[in-house]
Amino acid sequence: MARTIGILTAGGDSPGLNAAIRAVGKAAQRAYGMEVLGFKDGFLGLMQNRFERLQSDDLSGILTRGGTVLGTSRIKVDRVETESGRRIDGRAKMREVVEMHELEALVCLGGDGTAKNALKLADAGIPVLTLPKTIDNDVAGTDITFGFDTALNIATEAVDRLHSTAHSHHRIMVVEIMGHSVGWLALGAGLAGGADVILIPEIPYDVEAVASSISARRAAGSAFSIVAVAEGAISRDDATIRDSMESQMNSADKPEKNAIKKKMKEFEGVRAGGTAQLASTLTGLTGLEARITILGHVQRGGTPSPADRLLATRLGTACVDFIAEGTHGVLVAAIGETTEAVPLKKVAGKTKRVPMDHPWVESARHLGISLGD
Repeated sequence: MARTIGILTAGGDSPGLNAAIRAVGKAAQRAYGMEVLGFKDGFLGLMQNRFERLQSDDLSGILTRGGTVLGTSRIKVDRVETESGRRIDGRAKMREVVEMHELEALVCLGGDGTAKNALKLADAGIPVLTLPKTIDNDVAGTDITFGFDTALNIATEAVDRLHSTAHSHHRIMVVEIMGHSVGWLALGAGLAGGADVILIPEIPYDVEAVASSISARRAAGSAFSIVAVAEGAISRDDATIRDSMESQMNSADKPEKNAIKKKMKEFEGVRAGGTAQLASTLTGLTGLEARITILGHVQRGGTPSPADRLLATRLGTACVDFIAEGTHGVLVAAIGETTEAVPLKKVAGKTKRVPMDHPWVESARHLGISLGD
């Protein structure tokens, strides 16, 4: 009987997913004679045993395609919502499906949420490996994730294009870039695109300091400014409120925690319009008209860049080698030019944030780019 592995994609879509599916599938078939089952719509499809046998023809022509041919979903494996609205722990059923097909390993392509789900499956006795994908580049344990380079190119091009409008109309152009909790994408695109202000979640900003830097540019003869802001960027005042609520949460009992969680959700709801508020405040403080561009999901779509195709291919083929060696319970990580199997217990639940001594941060400061602090 041929050795069999399963593969699925989970969480948000990202450029390079199909390249990784192709790499895992072709390497498994051609190097080891394995059969490959592709489970539909992530962990939900695994629980429901919805799959297709991936043949060579299914893996042809998908290298350059965006999205995922397998489909995806966002669920927590231990809290799956059924059609009736009831929540169940789906891990036992997922293990049953894995055992039914006698899977040697289950390969999960995803970000930090997928790593947490995969660890739960590993603890339930399922031989699982993950590959790091996300445009946010926030997966711990790996130097880079596939999807990031493509999104960086898209965001950088947007910043490039905004320069002509900003210059022509003497405006502040505020461009919101994806990144709810980390600023890799906004920082990289802002630096590569020549933004004048870059605001990221890791550095709470003082709006008056931002306005001062823009006014200083105007006084020096630059009548426009480009502000690259991560969607999760936060002001110092809001950061103080958030930190206070998180501190209360840590010391509260269960009833109090529920009340604090509700307040935090309300607070995040108010903050959701933070970019519009930022632009309005900057107009008032500088006297320059500020316009907003929100890139949104366009950053996740389209053809993956050559760098992302190469990364996804390298990680995918290495993953199959690890499976053949009997390795599981790991993240297949890119470390320099090598590929390493990092235990999921070391990375699940952790977020790779931009460190304050990162070369990109230091370069931005040397160039006089305002980071809002």
